[in-house]
Amino acid sequence: MQTPAASLIISTYNNTDWLQRCLWGYAQQDRQDFELIIADDGSGPATREMLAALAPDLPYPLRHVWHEDAGFRKCTILNRGIEDARSDYLVFSDGDCVPRADFVSQHLRLREPGRYLGGGYCKLPMDLSLKIDRDVIARGLHTDLDWLKANGLPRKKRSLKLWARPGWRERVLNATTPTKARWAGNNASGWKADLVRVNGFDERMTYGGEDLELGERLANAGVTGKQIRFSAVCIHLDHARGYVKPEMKAANQAIRDAVAAGRLTWTEFGLVHGPKR
Repeated sequence: MQTPAASLIISTYNNTDWLQRCLWGYAQQDRQDFELIIADDGSGPATREMLAALAPDLPYPLRHVWHEDAGFRKCTILNRGIEDARSDYLVFSDGDCVPRADFVSQHLRLREPGRYLGGGYCKLPMDLSLKIDRDVIARGLHTDLDWLKANGLPRKKRSLKLWARPGWRERVLNATTPTKARWAGNNASGWKADLVRVNGFDERMTYGGEDLELGERLANAGVTGKQIRFSAVCIHLDHARGYVKPEMKAANQAIRDAVAAGRLTWTEFGLVHGPKR
């Protein structure tokens, strides 16, 4: 089997409706030489059944990496996805995000040795999220700014990422935005070798900055972020976050503070458990 140009690792947990829309989005990509790995943090049987039914109609190979539900363990299942990936370049997003048709090609076009890429997203309100169906995605309307505004995107919402189509606009906005590139779990990519070198995601971390911490260790290791928030774009479908607790973010922040203070590059709780050999 030919090695894919990229391995896409998509996280999910018990949200088949949004995940299905996500997968339809990848079926509309302007290149299909990638594999897609679902990193499933313990979803029930409905997710497995939906994937089995949908997979034969998808133009890319689909694999399902799953572990039992034992609380928020997204970092752990993402590490299993890294291990399972066959490409040397990995693109990460979430199952509640639907990519623009050039999402994969932009990540591959803009990759560089010694860099990771941080892309952008536009979060939709719930009433508009519900309008994003298969036909809308097939027609590319889910990232069409005029269509979104006509269907309920708040006028005051900042939407430059959807306005900045490939060309001079994206280049200018990427270069001038005051926001620094960062590793955000719904739109980021990097070389598998770099992720392995810092031992992947820290599996102690639950919700709140868990993806940022990986980017901070990468930067400490000399793998700096590259801003592509106006080049590689997805929409984020709305959903509740009943699993979020204040103590989660506090514990994660303590880990990030230690990474910053010690300029750490390696976690002892990542792809492998223990000190760097």
